[in-house]
Amino acid sequence: MHSRFITDQKEIDEIINKCQVCYVSMVDENNLPYVLPFNFGYRKGVIFLHSSQKGHKIDILKNNPSVCIAFSTDHQLRYQSEQMACSYSMKYRSVLAFGKVEFFDDLEQKAESFNTVMAHYTDREFTYGTPALREVCTYKVKVEKFTAKIYGY
Repeated sequence: MHSRFITDQKEIDEIINKCQVCYVSMVDENNLPYVLPFNFGYRKGVIFLHSSQKGHKIDILKNNPSVCIAFSTDHQLRYQSEQMACSYSMKYRSVLAFGKVEFFDDLEQKAESFNTVMAHYTDREFTYGTPALREVCTYKVKVEKFTAKIYGY
């Protein structure tokens, strides 16, 4: 069974929207990789993220905003022969998104990005207090390039 590359944007969006977590990879000042799981929101080729305003990831991203964000879903173990370990593999659908982090502080933009994140996880609408909006670091990645694959489906 072979993997298949995906180029259809609708199919890529469907994979991203099925995921509960994305993994944001970055490179620190010592040229070392650093990856973290994030909750996220996604809309029209833009990934919305938020976190504390301080920390190692913020230092890295302010120094080098280039990221690769990984999404993976529909994992299912498969095999050709139950007795042959080498015949086992994992079905999956995955997307890699490449771009640069853009930080923003505008409170209206922050609320809009929170709404995008929350819409990914719930069907509810929310309100946000000004102190909460000020305390959170918000950023987005306008995706410059997607690569995507399906294996086993």
